[in-house]
Amino acid sequence: MAGNIKLRQGTRSTHHAANTTELPVIRWLLTLIAIGFLGVMLIMPLIAVFAKALEGGITLYLDAIVEPAAIAAIQLTLLTIAIAIPLNTVFGLAAAWAIAKFEFKGKNFLTTLIDLPFAVSPVVAGLIFVSLFGVRGMFGTWLIEHGLKVIFAPPGIILATIFVTFPFVARELIPLMHSLGTAEEEAALTLGASGWKTFWYITLPNIKWGLMYGVILTSARAAGEFGAVSVVSGHIRGLTNTMPLHVEILYNEYQFTAAFAVASLLTLMAIVTLVVKNFVEWKVQQQLGQSE
Repeated sequence: MAGNIKLRQGTRSTHHAANTTELPVIRWLLTLIAIGFLGVMLIMPLIAVFAKALEGGITLYLDAIVEPAAIAAIQLTLLTIAIAIPLNTVFGLAAAWAIAKFEFKGKNFLTTLIDLPFAVSPVVAGLIFVSLFGVRGMFGTWLIEHGLKVIFAPPGIILATIFVTFPFVARELIPLMHSLGTAEEEAALTLGASGWKTFWYITLPNIKWGLMYGVILTSARAAGEFGAVSVVSGHIRGLTNTMPLHVEILYNEYQFTAAFAVASLLTLMAIVTLVVKNFVEWKVQQQLGQSE
């Protein structure tokens, strides 16, 4: 019986090896197709962005970046990222901890709500905030009476960005926390540790790479968000334009070199984010492998 099992296992292994080693032409063909697709859809556009940005010379490139409207767009983008990341991190930690560590009524409903920004178009999300905080919105009259402005102002841009990015941290932490289980936290609580100490010394070190991965995704989406921000910004040059909106305005005005110069900054941010993302993703996979 044992011999038959070994024979079948050996046959499966041999068959698997044959499947992975036969028809090298097909493997090379698939590899070339993948490389060709990446070259056309990714590498060539990246090269084109930097080539267009620098075709007028380094002086024009720098002038396009340091002109007041561009500086204002960069500052507003960085401000939006700086506010969205901490708020979404706190929400993501709380939601993931509640969903992964506890059982309660409405748990599936909460999980569905977290995924809502993935299902709603960013343009629709922007219109939602206009209907709430616009001049004719639900809270518009109250905001006007108190001298507060949300739509066509930075607060509206920040709110719209927070909405479209809040699932990322939670969605990265929920499966990670599920895989880690609750044994270590329960042991710490049994030994007399407080809830805060348990989180700080047990939970947080175990999820730090997954948390960082979610933060990176949040940052990347916040920097490049266009649809929701476009609806609530009003496109006021120097005041409510983020970097993507500033690029659109420059391009529509036929200032192509300036548009590509600012776009190259977004591209550099994306490349740095991608490198960090791949490193963190590798650390998360290592952590999941150690927990299994």
